[in-house]
Amino acid sequence: MGLPVLLAVDDDAPVLAAVERDLRDRYGERYQVLAAGSGEQALDLLRRLRLREDAVALLLVDQRMPGMTGTELLTASRRVYPDARRVLLTAYADTDAAIRAINDAGVEHYLLKPWDPPEDRLYPVLDDLLETWRRPAPTTNLRLIGDRWSGATHELRQFLARNLVPYRWLDVGSDRQARELLDLAGTDAGELPVLVMDDGEVIVRPDLHEVAARIGLHVRAERDAYDLVIAGAGPAGLAAAVYGASEGLATLLLECSAPGGQAGTTSRIENYLGFPVGLSGADLTLRAREQATRFGAEMLVPSEAVGLARADPYAVVTLGDGGEVSASALVIASGVTYRTLSVPGAAELTGRGVYYGAGRAEAADHAGGRVFVVGGGNSAGQAAVFLSAFAAEVTLLVRGADLTATMSRYLTDRIEASDRIAVEPGTEVAGAVGEHRLEALRLRSGTAEREVPADAVFVFVGQAPRTGWLDGAVRRDSRGFVLTGADLGSPPPEWPLAVPPLPLETSVPRVFAAGDVRAGSVKRIASAVGEGAMAVSFAHERLAGR
Repeated sequence: MGLPVLLAVDDDAPVLAAVERDLRDRYGERYQVLAAGSGEQALDLLRRLRLREDAVALLLVDQRMPGMTGTELLTASRRVYPDARRVLLTAYADTDAAIRAINDAGVEHYLLKPWDPPEDRLYPVLDDLLETWRRPAPTTNLRLIGDRWSGATHELRQFLARNLVPYRWLDVGSDRQARELLDLAGTDAGELPVLVMDDGEVIVRPDLHEVAARIGLHVRAERDAYDLVIAGAGPAGLAAAVYGASEGLATLLLECSAPGGQAGTTSRIENYLGFPVGLSGADLTLRAREQATRFGAEMLVPSEAVGLARADPYAVVTLGDGGEVSASALVIASGVTYRTLSVPGAAELTGRGVYYGAGRAEAADHAGGRVFVVGGGNSAGQAAVFLSAFAAEVTLLVRGADLTATMSRYLTDRIEASDRIAVEPGTEVAGAVGEHRLEALRLRSGTAEREVPADAVFVFVGQAPRTGWLDGAVRRDSRGFVLTGADLGSPPPEWPLAVPPLPLETSVPRVFAAGDVRAGSVKRIASAVGEGAMAVSFAHERLAGR
């Protein structure tokens, strides 16, 4: 197995030679640069590379090729190398084709010819894509043995995947090596999940904190007091960490599961400013996490805030492990969680066909199956589009008459254009059916109920704020969202300062709220990022006047 491959494809020999030259000049020491003169030749080469288990990092493909266009090649390549980065070379007249390639072929970027000078117009794009390309290392020895239909196994798989930890998944029900490893470890299928570490140590039914410590995540704070503590590492919390740490504040970021929040599970964010071809939630999370840590922010995962108290002039946060940290300023960015299905069978089958959020592992598990998505918002629409690349059928269940009132136009257009996605308006789930795994759903339309076969259901209904840990500490609205600024009243009751609360400040001075957890916030990633940055600015203002 050699270096990962960069594949250039163009039927114009001089252009192909120029692409090869520029790629070798920049990347020749770290990547194997290959070339093909047609789409058919490139697809054949990709299949042979796959048989050899060689990694393909990036495809740079011309659009206008006879026989098979660049978009057609990139679409076909997704079945062979789904994680490779895809770049389309186009002329000015091919802009419409580039947009179609973004929607249909998973293209991450398109470049206009000519790309001279490459230092300005080629290398920055490819550097960025290759930096975010994360090859699951075939030499990794971290192995997870479990039952595909076990809730505990699903929780551990989700934790590793969302924290971008490479591992090998071995299903005890279908993988002979899984059973062999269990025999060698002296365990049996009744003790799943089992994690086999790099050094051969076997951990049976591991606790997530134990796993986090063993794989190198920080689970204990390095100090007792910080200038800035941020509860929650979604877009708002990550933005606050970047701005706080970059401005010299001793910054601690607490995350109960994995950085990114709900945004981190999004397959593609297409309306985020500055990314015209979109980016995945995992990519956005990775970039933000690296920025925050590069500036010196400390991040604990998993570490949940479970209580808040005042010890003037500090806020004292109680952690799930019983520890405490104090903060001169606190940003509450703990976000929201999707409401669970309160129907018979749903709780018992969670993680076994009933899912809240849609990640790559769940999508791959149900490849070729019949899946349902519940919800009418953007998250549900993005999940339906993402899952349609894996499942044979995707049915979107919405309670309303249509999607137009609750979903962005770009998503409704994508859904209408897909031959794999169906929409059932005026329909809700009345029950989940199955013993060991989900087998069917009971659907209700009006007063009529029917049962339909189902391999999986992905739920995106309603949002509940993660604010239980704030009981008795800060004021919230009737739904549990944190009140800030003018929403606290004028003057706010029991407000101790002579000046009114700042716009993102809660009922407790120097405690701020940002993102989805805040009452009245706009539920968009861009606005959450903005509020996270603003919260740090307001924290500086309040700290300067204390």
